[in-house]
Amino acid sequence: MATLTIRLPDDKHTRLKELAQSRGISINKLMEEMSTIVIAEFDAYNRFKVMASRGDVQAGLHILDKLDTQT
Repeated sequence: MATLTIRLPDDKHTRLKELAQSRGISINKLMEEMSTIVIAEFDAYNRFKVMASRGDVQAGLHILDKLDTQT
């Protein structure tokens, strides 16, 4: 497992700490969960780009429909 050090403004650190506490988890776990979400969004975007480049319009529209139902 890797260690990552980040610099944040004090007020942002305080808010993240409060968010983690409200969820009953550590800041480390919160950052892990947030990074999982961002990576999943990145992967979905890249899959969409690949499908779009192949010209599969129906598959691309299907993905957009799924995204619309998740918001």
